[in-house]
Amino acid sequence: MLRLLRLLLLLLLLPPPGSPEPPGLAPLSPGAPPQAPDLLYADGLRAYAAGAWAPAVALLREALRSQAALGRARHDCGARCAAEPGAALPAVLLDAPGPDSGPGPARGTWERLLLRAALRRAECLTQCGAQRLGPGGAARFRVGSALRDAFRRREPYNYLQRAYYQLKKLDLAAAAAHTFFVANPTHLQMREDMAKYRRMSRVRPQSFRDLETPPHWAAYDEALELLGRQEAGLALPRLEEALRESLAQMESCRAGCEGPEEQQREEEEEEGAGSQGGLYETIAGHWIRVLQCRQRCVGDTATRPGRSFPVPDFLPSQLRRLHEAHAQVGNLSQAMENVLSVLLFYPEDEPAKKALNEYQAQLGEPRPGLRPREDIQHFILRSLGEKRQLYYAMEHLGASFKDPDPWTPAAVIPEALREKLREDQEKRPWDHEPSQPKPLTHWKDVLLLEGVTLTQDARQLNGSERVVLDGLLTPAECGVLLQLAKDAAEAGARSGYRGRRSPHTPHEHFEGLTVLKAAQLAQAGAVGSQGAKLLLEVSERVRTLTQAYFSPERPLHLSFTHLVCRSAIEGEQDQRMDLSHPVHADNCVLDPDTGECWREPPAYTYRDYSGLLYLNEDFRGGDLFFTEPNALTVTAQVRPRCGRLVAFSSGGENPHGVWAVTQGRRCALALWHTWAPEHREQEWTEAKELLKEPEEEEEEEEEEEEMPSKDPSPEPPSRRLPRVRDKAGKPPRLREEL
Repeated sequence: MLRLLRLLLLLLLLPPPGSPEPPGLAPLSPGAPPQAPDLLYADGLRAYAAGAWAPAVALLREALRSQAALGRARHDCGARCAAEPGAALPAVLLDAPGPDSGPGPARGTWERLLLRAALRRAECLTQCGAQRLGPGGAARFRVGSALRDAFRRREPYNYLQRAYYQLKKLDLAAAAAHTFFVANPTHLQMREDMAKYRRMSRVRPQSFRDLETPPHWAAYDEALELLGRQEAGLALPRLEEALRESLAQMESCRAGCEGPEEQQREEEEEEGAGSQGGLYETIAGHWIRVLQCRQRCVGDTATRPGRSFPVPDFLPSQLRRLHEAHAQVGNLSQAMENVLSVLLFYPEDEPAKKALNEYQAQLGEPRPGLRPREDIQHFILRSLGEKRQLYYAMEHLGASFKDPDPWTPAAVIPEALREKLREDQEKRPWDHEPSQPKPLTHWKDVLLLEGVTLTQDARQLNGSERVVLDGLLTPAECGVLLQLAKDAAEAGARSGYRGRRSPHTPHEHFEGLTVLKAAQLAQAGAVGSQGAKLLLEVSERVRTLTQAYFSPERPLHLSFTHLVCRSAIEGEQDQRMDLSHPVHADNCVLDPDTGECWREPPAYTYRDYSGLLYLNEDFRGGDLFFTEPNALTVTAQVRPRCGRLVAFSSGGENPHGVWAVTQGRRCALALWHTWAPEHREQEWTEAKELLKEPEEEEEEEEEEEEMPSKDPSPEPPSRRLPRVRDKAGKPPRLREEL
């Protein structure tokens, strides 16, 4: 009933039909206390699923508004209560404990001081939360980690853009889409949607704006643009705003470290690990986690939406630009104030010291009142106090802490930890890389024998059990196999697709050829026997390399071999939105919503490794790409070329697809391998029998007479056909190094 009333209320708040939509995603009910964001979001998704687009928009917007209002309330209450007399922590508690910390209060005094301050702070926060958020305060708005991650990834805007599109509000749809895309730049579907919006004549260019841009990034980027145009005077207000908003954003982040969500995370961790220790151990553990969270706020503030890594030295770099801009316009006092602030971070910074001397010389007289910025002094002193406590916890309590700042003075770090941290920092990058799946000695000789080079390993492909190898085919061999595919298509052969002309997309024409069909066509004279034999030989070559690289201890068998060509159909490529081959895994049914991959029919569950050997590159589109289990986030992309093999394990760890082929014809040899002998490719053996020369049959009969017994299902012989020579008639040169 409560949710129904909420829905009716939000419907009343919607503007009447035909009225102009407020700009962006403006609040629906200014001044009203926020509602539970998780309930609003869930109701919004239900309305969206039911096709109730207007209620979905109202609920999703209100969820976003409530989430933002909740964050502001926590920040404001935290700042107000921290400044209230009697609620501040005793000064003696702000430094790390230790034998060298000097005389402290009498035994038991600090406990009373701490308890009194903690109780007063709790009372203040409770009262403030009730005033701002209603009875229960922030505690009743506690949400799970999944919802927090959804808001962090801006997922509500993904649903909003589609709902706005259905409501024909295209400018708002484009704004919501752009807002989501900024934070999710590798999202495949949104990339396609953005391209669609840009082609729409009714969508204005100014609609593509980020509705969630943090103020400090907006000001910082505008300032950089002005500095690039040598307009230091115009850039200065934006630089000041960027620094001020950066510090405010950090304060907001720090306030969240004390919220009920952090407490919930601790409770979940304790449930998994088992709660240990008594009163003081529990208090210390909670406080350490709060400090760790606060220190992470530096990196969070310095990380652009959609980026994985923070801008290094974000605050010092802003101060450097500030003192240089002030100096350019003649504000030498402000320039000195900012360069002195830089020296708080890096006291031995030579460019900063040189600039300070120049400013003092230009001023011509000493200015004893000039000192670093107060906001920066406060930030550094507080940060150093927290670092001392965390390093103490590392040394004595076994806590973990990764310092986000390169400017931390060595004196803050306990001497016992300095050597270990120095060793960690000086480790070579490859010391941190995952080990190769198998030692190089298992496959290096095979690569050299085949004349193959390792182009990308799993680390470079951002995944596990993936590899790109080049040089498996010469250009002449690629030409023979391309001609085989062409001749087979002209002969009307279609195999492997169960009669379907376009199995994956109606915008491309597919041709498939199995090894057995190729052998049968060669026997009938419809295709050349050289191509059919090479198809067999190359498939065995790929199997040998795949086993050598991934599974030297366990034999792999060919499970299926398929020569596939896909050609773009002319006149059907404009505004095309689909893929040549949708994202999938080869031995399990991928569920992008949950990230699970169910190893059950109709998937080919017995396939263990996959391979794609490309024959050409003279086409547009058609790149292979790997994604996260959500089937949306691209992790790696590979461009086809003659003789390039992409091999990978066939499970849910390697979802992959193929971008649309929009021009030309793309041909590749697709191969799957299995550890199960019962699933080996019987057609391979049949095709080999059909393609035998009379001399080979006589030799095998003589060998059989000499052999007393024979394995009823032997592996295909390792003897290979000689490699096809190139146009110059020279055999391919083996590469001497990888």
